[in-house]
Amino acid sequence: MIIPVRCFSCGAVIAHKWEEFNELMAAGMEMKTALDEVGIERYCCRRMYVSHIQLITEVAPFSTPRE
Repeated sequence: MIIPVRCFSCGAVIAHKWEEFNELMAAGMEMKTALDEVGIERYCCRRMYVSHIQLITEVAPFSTPRE
């Protein structure tokens, strides 16, 4: 749904680079190059980005508005 704030394995903060990564991917850059560009070097942190699936559009219709 939402990218985790920290890597599950090493605990490094990774969420602050998500927007920049998405912009590079939208611009047509390869995933390996985009990860290198934003500074994600550890393979455990790279796994968090590579395996992430955006599910918010599927879950949002089932949420209820708060009053």
